[in-house]
Amino acid sequence: MKSIGKKNPSNNGALSGILVLDLSRLLPGPFCSMILADHGARVISVEDKRFLSDDLFISEVNRNKEHMSLNLKTQEGKEIFSRLVSKADVLLEGFRPGVVHRLGIDYDTVRNINPKIIFCSITGYGQSGSYRNRAGHDVNFLGCSGVLDLMGEPDRPPSIPGVQIGDIAGGGMNAAIGILLALWARERTGKGQHIDISMTDTMVSFLSLALFLHQRTGEFPKRGESMLSHRYAFYNTYETADGRYISIGAVENRFWRNLCDHLGAPEYGALQYDEKRRKEIIGFMRRTFKKKTLGQWETELADLDVCWGRIQTLKEVLEDPFFRERKMVVGMSQKNGKETATLGTPIKLSETPGSIRTLPVGFGESTVSILQELGYTKNQIKSFAEKDVF
Repeated sequence: MKSIGKKNPSNNGALSGILVLDLSRLLPGPFCSMILADHGARVISVEDKRFLSDDLFISEVNRNKEHMSLNLKTQEGKEIFSRLVSKADVLLEGFRPGVVHRLGIDYDTVRNINPKIIFCSITGYGQSGSYRNRAGHDVNFLGCSGVLDLMGEPDRPPSIPGVQIGDIAGGGMNAAIGILLALWARERTGKGQHIDISMTDTMVSFLSLALFLHQRTGEFPKRGESMLSHRYAFYNTYETADGRYISIGAVENRFWRNLCDHLGAPEYGALQYDEKRRKEIIGFMRRTFKKKTLGQWETELADLDVCWGRIQTLKEVLEDPFFRERKMVVGMSQKNGKETATLGTPIKLSETPGSIRTLPVGFGESTVSILQELGYTKNQIKSFAEKDVF
């Protein structure tokens, strides 16, 4: 058998030389493996073609990767998978607990093939506990963890955020952190390990400040009523004359005083946390910001040391020169020659920077080349196709 390559000479990312097999779908796992791929890891996504018609193949998180289709319910598919596992550093999966055992690719089985493998499982509620078999999506993890109850305005239903915090931060980012920790531990011990990532666990860990405030005051935080969630004027959002919104985050008193002085209400500077006049101050801010457009406020506050910001749409973010300067919005040429905007890598390393090297891969696009790399002949590959192995 040929040795499946791990290094791509076109990148010098921090994870160059690491081979990741990604069996996950949807957003959490693929987001994690995108982070690893952006920083140089060779990521091979492995997916059953039964899922090709699900319309859940998110191309944006499949850049810098290879993708192969493989039916793990066939004997040949399991053999191919075993060959891949024997060379891999990391295996990432997002099945519900128990599925990997039914497929015969659970951690104990995999580490018998490769004792140094780092096996990362991402689920909604974890591999243990009474909720482990529950089905769920982002909103459910936010709700169960107590995070969703704190989102939105007072006396209104919880507000579902427009981005998938549980999937991305709870699943994708925490899985990437876990994998990096396990890789470092393996450098010292020579041993692989199993990583159990629960998106709900992570959301519970986001309650650090809420718990601190509860312990300090004895009161449990209420939706839209906490220090950093609409209760006070200094940390709030305000509508402008053109129906847009501006954010104010003047937590430190010097920032708050600067704003109050500028708006002609210096007496409010000393009343930042005043409970009796809290609603009065919020009302003043609402009326004041409603008098001018967002553009006018942007010009007026540009040089003011306050902690303010325009609330931007996705379209505006993609067009904002700042994000081009930070290389968080970059142009990428498509196969048809047209350029499209894509999101950059947020972790900026000076010596081993991440990069976007290849376009998002198509479903199963790399299957044949990977099988050839594994040493299979054209006739064997043809036979696999006829047997629906891939």
